[in-house]
Formats: sequence, C-alpha cells, structure tokens
Amino acid sequence: MGCDRGGVRAGTYIAHLFRCVRQRTDRRLRLEQAAVSRQQPADDPKRNNTMKCSILTLTAIAAAIAATIGEPSAAGMSKPDYQASKDRIAAEYKSAKAACGPLSSNAKDVCMAQAKGAEKVALAELTASYQPTAKARNDVRLARAEADYAVAKEKCDDQSGNAKDVCVKEAKAVQTAAKADAKAQMKTTDAKAEAGKQIAEARKDASADKRDAEYAVAKEKCDALAGAAKDTCLGSAKANFGKS
Repeated sequence: MGCDRGGVRAGTYIAHLFRCVRQRTDRRLRLEQAAVSRQQPADDPKRNNTMKCSILTLTAIAAAIAATIGEPSAAGMSKPDYQASKDRIAAEYKSAKAACGPLSSNAKDVCMAQAKGAEKVALAELTASYQPTAKARNDVRLARAEADYAVAKEKCDDQSGNAKDVCVKEAKAVQTAAKADAKAQMKTTDAKAEAGKQIAEARKDASADKRDAEYAVAKEKCDALAGAAKDTCLGSAKANFGKS
C-alpha cells in the first residue's frame, strides 16, 4: 500500500502516514549513506537531487494529513472532532517516536526529526481546520518550512567537512525560500482583505452619494407645490430616502 489515502479509513489514516514516514526514512538513509560512502562531491547532481527529494517528504505527508482532517470550512470543524483528531495525532507521534528507538546514531536523530516534524505540521493543519483563518493557514506553511529544515539538517550530519557545510547551507536556503513565500502569501492575503474593505467602503459611499442626489431631485420637485401639498411631498421624500 502506498501513502495515498486509497481505501484507508479516516480513523486509521494518520497511523498509515506515520508508518510511511518510517519506511521512507529507512530507504532514504540507506541511499544517502551509500552515496556518502562513495564520497560524492558536494556539487554532485545526484546528491543534491537526493537531498531535495528528502526535503519534500514532510510536505507531501502534511498534505495527506490535511486531506484526512478535511478542508477548512467557513465555520471550522466541531470541537469534539478537533479533540479526537488531536488525540490521534498525539498517539501516532508517540508510536512513531517509539519506532525510532531501535535505530542508533544519526539514523535515530533523522527518524525523530521526521516524527516531530510530521506531528507539528499535522497539528498546524488541524488548527487551520478548526479555526480557518489566514494566520492559521500561514502557520501551516511556516510549520512545514521548519519541519523540512529540521529533517534536512539532521541528514547533513551523515557528511563531514565542506560537504556537510554545503548541505546545511542548502537546507537553510530551502527554508528561507519557503518562509519568504509564506510571508509573501500572507501579505497578499492581507492586501486583498484591505482592498476588499476599501471597495466595500467605496461602494457604500457611492450608494450614499446617489441617494443624496436622488433626494435632492425629489425635494426640488416638491418646490413646484405649495402649502399642505408641498409639506406632504417633502415628508414623503424624507421617508423614502431615510432623512429626518
């Protein structure tokens, strides 16, 4: 079974995802350790591609967890559903952490970083579903950037010297880019919200100006009358246009 949802029930899908984390971690560690043993240079495309692929792991898992939790709705999810999902994430993190126990050295550190990162991103996704705000969605993007970086940095410990330094710099560059994208997205969201507010206010002002102009026309028509007829006309005009 792959890491896609398929026929897996929602209640067990998070467990399925954490198993995928462990499996992918083991496979990638074997590949990367083999690459290190061959002493690939820091600028080797194969090593760089392997690292970039690893950095994408948590993002893919987080997206799948988001599908399990459900898309954020205008009203958010119910509190019981939120608590149940939170408990499941905590349980699966505990299970994933325990699975790292038999490992040793950096393999264990990478495994733990994967588990912690997956938990943090899952919790951020859950919060965004429970309280679907622009800030909550931005927090998800930041959580992914932090989790990806933590894992990538741990993987760099399998190397040494300049190769390790380059690896760390690459991981940091990816994190910086992700955070910059998140910041830009947040600014865009804020700008759209502010623009929407200004448009609504402009429309309100335009509507008021139109009604004032129409009221002026109605009053002017009343001037053709006299006495009680004029008074009645003015009273009707005021009532129609909400004037006192």
